[in-house]
Amino acid sequence: MEIYIVTGASKGIGEELYEQLEKSGATVIGIARSNPKGYGKFTEVDLTSREARQGLMERLLTPYLETADAFTLINNAGTVEPVGKVGTLSVDALQQAIELNLTAPIELANEFINVLSNTKAKKQIINISSGAGRNAYEGWGIYCTTKAGLDQFSKVVRLEQDRVDHPVGIVSIAPGIIDTGMQETIRSSDISGFPMLEQFINYKDEGKLRSAEATAQLLIEWMEKEDLASAEVLARLS
Repeated sequence: MEIYIVTGASKGIGEELYEQLEKSGATVIGIARSNPKGYGKFTEVDLTSREARQGLMERLLTPYLETADAFTLINNAGTVEPVGKVGTLSVDALQQAIELNLTAPIELANEFINVLSNTKAKKQIINISSGAGRNAYEGWGIYCTTKAGLDQFSKVVRLEQDRVDHPVGIVSIAPGIIDTGMQETIRSSDISGFPMLEQFINYKDEGKLRSAEATAQLLIEWMEKEDLASAEVLARLS
């Protein structure tokens, strides 16, 4: 039995991952603030809430500790907001973004590793990163910073897991430019706060955005062929 936990599973890549993995026969548990499609195995949680995150992995994983032979956590939930130049940002918005993009995946990974520390089952964590974590863009100070932090966290976990008998494989993967609600948010930005606005509008107009469905399919195919304990820790979906 394969267990997948997918955060941000109510829309975009997360929604597609949930549906495609479930169709493949895996047991998939979705996490998001809402469950608009009424998925069967789903936990409605606001991942920006520290209280809501506490003990979440233990509650979800414990029922399968004796029966599953593989566990995968996909930290997909994230936000590009607030978009704007540093000096103009809402403190509340930037704190929410840090909680969702960085603190939540770190805490979930920490608990995932702890809960599964004594099992010999296959264990892996996929952190959905971004090219923004590896390049600097005006107006994306918080998004770039949180994704860079997620990359670095993944590198540290890989070093640590290399030293244990039954390691958790981990990668931080940039999936490319995808036609999701996040892109709609980007295109609705103000050019004064995001000078690259026209470029992202052109991506849409010129058909350069990959669909969420195709991206999820590519990611699943990539997971199936890669050993996450030895794959390049900072990956890019081609």
